[in-house]
Amino acid sequence: MSGGANALMPENEATRLLVWTESNMGLLAEIGEEFERNRPFADIRIGVSLHLEVKTAALLLMLRKGGAEVVAVGNYGTTQDHIVELLQDRGIDARGSGADSRERHLDLVRSVVESSPHLLLDNGADLIRLACDLGQEVIGATEETTSGHMRLETELAGRVPFPVIVVNDSPLKAIVENRHAVGQSVYESFCRLTNLMPQSKTLLVVGYGWCGRGIAHYARSNGMQVRVAEADEIKALEAAVDGFPVGSVHEMIGVANLVITATGAPRVVDEAALSLLQDGALLANAGHFDREIDLEALDGMTAKTISLGNTIERHVLRDGRTVDLIARGRMINLAGEGAKGNSIHSMDLGLALQARSLERILSGHEGLAAGPQPVPDDINRGLARRFIATLGKSG
Repeated sequence: MSGGANALMPENEATRLLVWTESNMGLLAEIGEEFERNRPFADIRIGVSLHLEVKTAALLLMLRKGGAEVVAVGNYGTTQDHIVELLQDRGIDARGSGADSRERHLDLVRSVVESSPHLLLDNGADLIRLACDLGQEVIGATEETTSGHMRLETELAGRVPFPVIVVNDSPLKAIVENRHAVGQSVYESFCRLTNLMPQSKTLLVVGYGWCGRGIAHYARSNGMQVRVAEADEIKALEAAVDGFPVGSVHEMIGVANLVITATGAPRVVDEAALSLLQDGALLANAGHFDREIDLEALDGMTAKTISLGNTIERHVLRDGRTVDLIARGRMINLAGEGAKGNSIHSMDLGLALQARSLERILSGHEGLAAGPQPVPDDINRGLARRFIATLGKSG
């Protein structure tokens, strides 16, 4: 059938998703129109390591409108193949698939750095670390995550010779995306992936940073009994006065039948903690890397593994207990089957921060210090004003 309303329908599912997403991203639409007129990234190659899903696709296509050549790789275990295909069809050099092994993924990360990008848009500091290791000349970079900021402050401290604007440290991202959007999407993903009643669960949230706060509050608001494990005394105090029982992972894990990690640090649920889990407990991770749960230790304790669909695997431990692992310890709100990630509106703000920060690095890098630094205050305040104005006007 042709003509009429059907003639206006996008040709495939990925395109339909993109139309819906872009129509609800008012900030990116405004910036995209400006970039298309001014083309600030003309003759600039941007190397990207980012979860490749429909909302980030909107950002990459907008950067291309601004004149950029974009070379992008997804993050391990979260790449959506139909979005990679859509980006390739629209002139983005997008690489990788959801089925890539870790080794294949790291090879693709290297290929992005070896394409000699002028700017980096990073998610976990993989590109930044490799650019430093290879001595690549880079104008500057942005970093999206808590995990990436931790790497910049530890293993990469003093090694980065170019400015890195840490978008994750923006108060806008902390409040809107990390607290509210992660809290919402992790809760929704748990319900969608398990089809369980939340009121049946006693949840231990490991980590009470912005993401952990959001997970704890959204879970409690929807009927879960919530406890918090937090090593930092100040954050633990905040959790306590927010009304959550607080202790160490080892003190708290035995009373929980659902554990979700949100720290950005490796092996916060270690072998000793795993040995204290209840029979039938569920394990999940909301952090960027799949290393917060000690999967090597869990596998070593396991007598048999049973697949329970595409997202959940049951570990029958040598002592007879069972532990169910969601999405193999990857990000529950992006790696699980049918996962949608953070809300469109929250990502509109977070990705607008990326776009403006990349623009600032390119235009003002000579006045920026080398190494990690916050989003400039004028960018934060300008986008805060615009985000308030766009709320309720999209769609």
